[in-house]
Amino acid sequence: MKLDAIINQPVIETERFDLRPLRRSDLGLIEHYASDERVARMTTSIPHPLPPGLIEGFIARAMAESRDEDVWAIDGSKDGGNELKGVISLKKLDRNQSEVAYWVAPIFWNSGIASLAVEALVSANPMKNDTMFASVFQDNPASARVLTHCGFQYLGDAESFAVARDATVPTWTYSHKLI
Repeated sequence: MKLDAIINQPVIETERFDLRPLRRSDLGLIEHYASDERVARMTTSIPHPLPPGLIEGFIARAMAESRDEDVWAIDGSKDGGNELKGVISLKKLDRNQSEVAYWVAPIFWNSGIASLAVEALVSANPMKNDTMFASVFQDNPASARVLTHCGFQYLGDAESFAVARDATVPTWTYSHKLI
């Protein structure tokens, strides 16, 4: 795995794909995939239907120097695949911790992409965190398996508001000690 700095966020290279900072040209594919109700319903922040301008604002925030979250495109073009297969992010928390969040386009579900992306991000640990956290909805056991496969340990139950569901949804919370 190789890290190359771009502005102030690294590119994280793997054999199958790169995790690279978002760019404006990702707009169309992110809108296409994020507008899929199956994707939106498994996130806390993506509404369904997707309102105009939301993804453009998301990309602008992800590219801002003053951001508190680093967002990467899961870019499969290095092996002839799609330029964007999903998105993964690290949100800065206090005490040298961060929270991992990710989604993968449905066409790439059950291909190992999510596990490989989380493994690459944890291994690179670009924020030099002591601990990473992640939460998944309890009706999404596939994402829970991704986290446990990548070394995350179950912490407990909680709940989060899901915009696409317009409801508070039970979650499982996980942590991964890195240092």
